[in-house]
Amino acid sequence: MNPKRFMGLFRDITTETIIEAVMVVVVAILLVWLSQKLLPWLANRLHSSRRLFILALVPTIRILVLAAAILWLVPLFIELTVQNTVAILSVTGLAIGFALKDYVSSLIAGIVAAYEMPYRPGDWIEVEGNYGEVRRIGMRVVEMVTPNDTVIFVPHLKLWTGLIHNANNGGASLMCVVSFYLTPDHDAFEVRRVLEDVALSSPYLKLTQPVLVLLEEQPWGTHYRIKAYPMDPRQQFQFMSDLTARGKDSLRKMPVSFARIPPEQSMDLGADYHG
Repeated sequence: MNPKRFMGLFRDITTETIIEAVMVVVVAILLVWLSQKLLPWLANRLHSSRRLFILALVPTIRILVLAAAILWLVPLFIELTVQNTVAILSVTGLAIGFALKDYVSSLIAGIVAAYEMPYRPGDWIEVEGNYGEVRRIGMRVVEMVTPNDTVIFVPHLKLWTGLIHNANNGGASLMCVVSFYLTPDHDAFEVRRVLEDVALSSPYLKLTQPVLVLLEEQPWGTHYRIKAYPMDPRQQFQFMSDLTARGKDSLRKMPVSFARIPPEQSMDLGADYHG
């Protein structure tokens, strides 16, 4: 840019201009500080939705105060001619576009997600170690609720950068896996039969889907896995708890012993909590 043209952007800075700018900055800082102190104080004396509404005002007021301060300060230092305004808006647009590139990427990924449907409301998905049910799909984020009733907002941007595990993929069938670890000296056929009976007698079992009991020999013992489907994906944790409790009770009545898994191998087996 031509230096003379660049200098033409700015007004003559006087002592009065500096004093006014300092006062604007001080007032803005004071208003932000007061909002961060007074609003939480007021919210703590309210209940339910009113308290949450007041707390939500804190960042909103901070943004409004900062925006008002900027709108006040810019005309103090910059000559707002048509040419200067176009130049400022161009630079500002580039800066905002660069800052919001991830946001725009998430919006585009949301359009792709609407077409490819890697997840739908009611699906149970896992993203970066977070597992939960999809409750709502927005333009920018997918809202999921974990088994601990925690709401997580996952940007659609994860479509580009990570793996998304979908346990039921739009259907009503979700495989659950329950593991048992026994020492090797036992009747494997009898244990397998008992675990099949445990699964088939569960009140949560979806009878239209198969029940599998798989076993794998390890150096420390035998790893048994019950693979079965609950009637509703939302019952998966009750179903797995039921299979675990009744499975342990049935195995304790047999001449078998539960194995102790070496710590270095326990992490590899931890991935079998659901299918």
